Amino acid sequence: MRKLMVLIGWVLISQFVHDAVIAQESKRVPALREQVYSQLARAQELADAGDVDAGLRALKNIEAKSGSMNSYERAMLWNFYGYMHYGKDRVAEAVRYFDKVVQEDPIPDALKQNTLFSLAQLALGQGDYAQTLDYLTRWEIVVGDEQATKADVLRAQALYQKGDYQQALAPIKRAIQAAQANGESGDENWYVLQRAIHYELEQTEAVAAVLEQMIKHFNKPDYWIQLAGVYGQLGKDEQQLAMLEAAYQQGFLTKGQDLQMLVQSYFFGGVPYKAGQIMEQAIQQGKLTADLRNLKLLAQSWIAARETDKAVAALQQAADLSNDGELDAQRAQVLLNSERYNEAISAAQTALAKGNLEKPGTMHLVIGMAELEQENYNPALQAFAKAKAFEEARKAALQWERFATSEKEQAERMKQLQSS
Repeated sequence: MRKLMVLIGWVLISQFVHDAVIAQESKRVPALREQVYSQLARAQELADAGDVDAGLRALKNIEAKSGSMNSYERAMLWNFYGYMHYGKDRVAEAVRYFDKVVQEDPIPDALKQNTLFSLAQLALGQGDYAQTLDYLTRWEIVVGDEQATKADVLRAQALYQKGDYQQALAPIKRAIQAAQANGESGDENWYVLQRAIHYELEQTEAVAAVLEQMIKHFNKPDYWIQLAGVYGQLGKDEQQLAMLEAAYQQGFLTKGQDLQMLVQSYFFGGVPYKAGQIMEQAIQQGKLTADLRNLKLLAQSWIAARETDKAVAALQQAADLSNDGELDAQRAQVLLNSERYNEAISAAQTALAKGNLEKPGTMHLVIGMAELEQENYNPALQAFAKAKAFEEARKAALQWERFATSEKEQAERMKQLQSS
């Protein structure tokens, strides 16, 4: 059973006696007689002592004389029934008796106001949103505009739960605006509700605006991270990176998924070195696992940052977890570009051995170019000959083959000249 948003506490009889005296100044409300007062007080004492069932039995005895009671006394009787049943978690019975309270007339306005609002809260807790709204409307008739914010929040909650998101938006915005007009921020849960309403209405810009207010007033790590995510949805990449970077500096990014979002923002934001740093540190600290996905991103970051040694190491780690040769092929390309020719040849051979390559001919080209750079003409020509067998590499292989043949012939002529 869902509990009330606001705890309904016990109300002392003496408080209601005071309310009755005040009420009698403005409207004719019958008095709560001493005899009835003492009987109700006795029932309350039993319940307060922990024996609610005994308190209910005492109320039953009082109810037997209800025909001789006035409207205020009966209302107080039903009120105590309601609170005792609520204390036993019998909410349906509590609602039934509280409803009997407001059916009595005349009763003090304070009693009617308190009971109607309690009924609205109970109905919300029970998921009866239409009834919640009905009780709130009746409550507002009694209380007027002086406590409008209190009703606005509850009404917004009921409408949201009912699925009337557009209608729920106006009252929660009014509640927040009223608080801010008084120099206050309002309750944090009001902003949570407004954010949820905008989310359901797919008003992403408005979600961002609410989160900005939540950071300003409450400054919780989750709000920084959520706002960064929303900026990402809106395509505001610079704002997303700035938000994540600020959150990271404040120590708010502790979860692996949040650190991964920061890494991706750095990488796609053109700051690959920082992306590699954060990812590497997160893996070392155990906040991110050294799985294939993360190692690939780490390698790509180091490649973009032109950190060859780090890139090669990351690619090797990732390749060890992969069933195909694609990562070894990528490693071969990095090594070739770094003029580490023997390592490039070895990586390309490993890639070919693993297989399942999207462009296997490229690896034969890498081997051929690496051999050619070391003036190993025959192995280079053999590699280019193999590359010609693949459509994606044929054109380049023919060009490299002609170049290698020319280089070989020139080298042979130079050798002959030197020996003559």
